[in-house]
Amino acid sequence: MTPQWSAPTADGPVRATVPVPGSKSITNRALVLAAIADAPATLHAPLRSRDTLLMAAALRALGVGVEDGPDGSWRVTPAPLRGPASVDCGLAGTVMRFLPPAAALATGEVLFDGDEQARVRPMGTVLGALRALGADVDGDALPFTLRGKGGLPGGEVTIDASASSQFVSGLLLSGARYESGLTVVHSGKPVPSLPHIDMTVAMLREAGVAVDDSTPDTWRVQPGPVAGRDWHVEPDLSNATPFLAAAAVTGGEVTVPGWPASTTQPGDAARDLFARMGCVVELSPAGLTLRGPDRLMGVDVDLRDESELTPTVAALAVLADGPTRIRGVAHIRGHETDRIAALVAEINGLGGAAEETEDGLVITPAPLRGGVWHAYADHRMATAGAIIGLVVPGVVVDDIGSTTKTIPDFPGMWADLLGVR
Repeated sequence: MTPQWSAPTADGPVRATVPVPGSKSITNRALVLAAIADAPATLHAPLRSRDTLLMAAALRALGVGVEDGPDGSWRVTPAPLRGPASVDCGLAGTVMRFLPPAAALATGEVLFDGDEQARVRPMGTVLGALRALGADVDGDALPFTLRGKGGLPGGEVTIDASASSQFVSGLLLSGARYESGLTVVHSGKPVPSLPHIDMTVAMLREAGVAVDDSTPDTWRVQPGPVAGRDWHVEPDLSNATPFLAAAAVTGGEVTVPGWPASTTQPGDAARDLFARMGCVVELSPAGLTLRGPDRLMGVDVDLRDESELTPTVAALAVLADGPTRIRGVAHIRGHETDRIAALVAEINGLGGAAEETEDGLVITPAPLRGGVWHAYADHRMATAGAIIGLVVPGVVVDDIGSTTKTIPDFPGMWADLLGVR
């Protein structure tokens, strides 16, 4: 844990242009696809943060070449995956859930472990599916050992992915390399964050893999080659939202350059969310520009498909004029921390009024005071505290270093945003 960080308070409307690093979701999917491709691949403008560096290190441990380019790119040279190897997942869901299906193609023993908090994150669905497909895996959570046989028969597997869309994405990414391909059937409550599965399917198709997702809750990946290709990584739109929120809560104006006109990133939903809360949002060739209102409005919103925005919306909600209800996010109890319980505890700890519901939370604006905002080793909890600290003096985030998971230098970017560095 890093030393406590005093969140700076804005002395007026925030006005800035903020270039945002690349998408974690795209970077780690591209790394896995490049590692099992038929030819070398290049990732342009990849995110270099804790989660993606852990993925790159894990692939190197399995024998894949991941080399740094002079322009910040990554050149990935595939090779037969092999053990023995140890994989540090950190607290990265994309590493702990995307890499085991690829490691099942390796020859040899692969040990997976991670941070203490990662050991309670749901993993049984992926590991059970791999066993059903022919893999030799010990355990149902971190740490676990996978004994690779150099390939996997594949076939059809039925899972309950209602806790995380990553269960589906992780299996699909390597499915083309299984002898019979892969069919994943979901059975259970609705899958959350479906746009992330759409991203996975789109990237598979870009790599030349045949995927049939025409039947609801069923995804079929045909066996065959994975093309080595250049990947151009978009800015991370979810990571952009705290900076846009700075304009929203201070009545300022922030532009994020490079915001794509069309994307599979769920973070793009932030445009509509900010508008519903009273902001003016404009997309142009220069990027996305947000102008904050005089007063933010509360909303009643279902964030099932873009649940990663929940901490940012909650931070906005405590500073809004009316109550906010966030629905459809029961699954975020299994993220880096129980985000619902954490948000309620921290908002109420600053004098706010928040309560848990079965699938989300309700926030009623109340006068706030300064105090310690606990991050729970969760990058999005940390950035939520920074947003509130712009308006509420004396907010201290206990672990701002957790933001390195997806943003290499959040404190520096935040200081530049406010012009205080």
